[in-house]
Amino acid sequence: MHRQRYSSAVIKNFLAHQTATKKLLATNDAVTKNKAYCDVFINHRGIDTKKTLATLLYDHLSRRKLKPFLDNKNMKPGDKLFDHIDNAIRNCKVGIAVFSPNYCKSYFCLHELALFTESKKKVIPIFCDVKPSQLSVTDNGNVPKKDLRRFESALEEAKCTVGLTFDSLEGNWLDVVNSASETVMESLIEMESH
Repeated sequence: MHRQRYSSAVIKNFLAHQTATKKLLATNDAVTKNKAYCDVFINHRGIDTKKTLATLLYDHLSRRKLKPFLDNKNMKPGDKLFDHIDNAIRNCKVGIAVFSPNYCKSYFCLHELALFTESKKKVIPIFCDVKPSQLSVTDNGNVPKKDLRRFESALEEAKCTVGLTFDSLEGNWLDVVNSASETVMESLIEMESH
């Protein structure tokens, strides 16, 4: 079980500060039109986790008064995919990468992961139904060599980062969502204090 390291007063103060920041951003039209502000970006493989872990995380983080980004929740028809997602990653505070069996087959997942590392964002890995050692970039000939190097580098960095592990057949969904949320909160509080 994950222990809470911050007092409720510290968390309450942090959330009050977050709310004030969001109100300030909402009044600045240039910021809200040109930048996708979010506290945490949820990187995931839709066919594996969108209807389960990714959406549960999004809902839980939203209830905690944070502003998460999840593609199907924050984008609308007509949005430019790369522009919107890349902008959200560059302007988020922290990222969650939900690794799953089909994650590395997705150009988009690997592009987002590489953008996290290139933007020097903290990434919290969740290994869902997959071990870090099982993750590898496959070269099917369709990905430019430059992108393959970016993807391999980002994936190696993520594999060497302490993360959460979850077995969807035997694990407790609430436990992994709570642990990930606590880790995000702790990361945001630490970022605010520095």
